[in-house]
Amino acid sequence: MGANPALAGPVLCVVGARPNFMKMAPLLAAFARAPELPRAVLVHTGQHYDASMSDRLFADLRLPAPDLNLEVGSGTHAVQTAEIMRRFEPIVDEFRPSAVLVVGDVNSTLACGLVAVKKHVPVVHVEAGLRSFDRAMPEEINRVLTDQISDLLYTTERSAAGNLAREGIPAERIVFAGNVMIDSLRANLARVVPPRETLARAGLDAQFVRAGRAFGVVTLHRPANVDRPETLRECLEILRAAAGKLPLVCALHPRTRGNVERFGLSALLETAAIAVLPPQGYLEMLGLMAQAAVVLTDSGGVQEETTALGVPCLTMRASTERPITVDEGTNTIVDRDRALTLRLVDEILAGGGKRGRAPELWDGHAAGRIAAHLGAWLAARGVKQGA
Repeated sequence: MGANPALAGPVLCVVGARPNFMKMAPLLAAFARAPELPRAVLVHTGQHYDASMSDRLFADLRLPAPDLNLEVGSGTHAVQTAEIMRRFEPIVDEFRPSAVLVVGDVNSTLACGLVAVKKHVPVVHVEAGLRSFDRAMPEEINRVLTDQISDLLYTTERSAAGNLAREGIPAERIVFAGNVMIDSLRANLARVVPPRETLARAGLDAQFVRAGRAFGVVTLHRPANVDRPETLRECLEILRAAAGKLPLVCALHPRTRGNVERFGLSALLETAAIAVLPPQGYLEMLGLMAQAAVVLTDSGGVQEETTALGVPCLTMRASTERPITVDEGTNTIVDRDRALTLRLVDEILAGGGKRGRAPELWDGHAAGRIAAHLGAWLAARGVKQGA
């Protein structure tokens, strides 16, 4: 895929939005322990444009400050992707990297991958091969296209290889390495912020999650759920009904909160059984999920985290790109089916609910496997240590 053996620069490691940070932190730590690898240069595109929240996540994850911040900010998918490419291209020209490593499925992933491949720089994709088979999701487009232009594809579950094979990706470019998101989770479990403290910091009644009381956690941000008044109303009505069974802590995405207000739906969240929080840091969210009786979400990463934690997860989407969380983990797809959601909440509160098991290679060592393999792969291409 356009590889250039003469390249001997650093590995440019790209992050752009919140999910990327959790995946990159263990990778950079593993790369620092791998003397056979060229140095890593961390590039933050600034796609996640809330500076204070970005800084907080970096601190929570002990992620080093980025070497470069492109400060792209918000915009439509086209505008944001184009601006990332425009600002990333001079970085590639300056550093002449051995490879560009991208993670996940956000706009930064595809944009920086496109710049790299057109500059004949190898593209390394961590978390490759996941498919929801829903082309209405922008992330699905990013996943498919990034995998097509990548030279090296690290997967989190074995089913991903079948997806890639059907799309014509040669098997020799695919490596099953495990889930770096779970590396972060396992490394930080001992540091989580207790739920009572999280609520108290937000000025809410900490008794809401007092010891022994079951509570649920909610995250909701997918455009299919929150960008139209009728679907957002459906979601909120389900949450309000669920809150009649157990109190819910909702960490609302800024776009979700804005749409709740814009569509005149605020009253649906105005109940003593729902605590609405602003976006939380990684350690706060991990603490909430770890102690929750159930998590209701439309987030891909949360589906993985709840499986690793053994916490039942109800996914408010019609499909998932992480089928292993359903087949082996704690996840159940409920879409916006009110009756199914409430029935499962009742089962969970009665002591049921899926507990699942930790999937293969979700063991906290995925980043180390990637570092070892990538070092050998670059060495085979003539890239020298310390380049």
